[in-house]
Amino acid sequence: MERNEKVANLIKELGAQFLGHENNHTSLITVTSCNVFPDLKRATIFITVFPDEKEHDALDFVKRKRGELRTHLKKNMQIKTIPFIDIQIDKGEKNRQKIDELLRNG
Repeated sequence: MERNEKVANLIKELGAQFLGHENNHTSLITVTSCNVFPDLKRATIFITVFPDEKEHDALDFVKRKRGELRTHLKKNMQIKTIPFIDIQIDKGEKNRQKIDELLRNG
């Protein structure tokens, strides 16, 4: 497995673990994937939120927790430089769920 892929998987796992502890439990936040830039200086964590109407609040919440998330990553990763973390809603996963629902009801 490529180093980038290993780092992305570890950030995804640790991000999910961190959000599981920190989540305010008004919504379910799921880490679906993580992309790491080739230079390992930036990473994007993709999340889904349930229920949908809590998406904006959940995204704000996770972005506010970014500093603590980086600290969590530093403690749990053997890597020299922790990437800058960006958080985005996983639109691809939302679209897939919508298609699944349409197929079930169609």
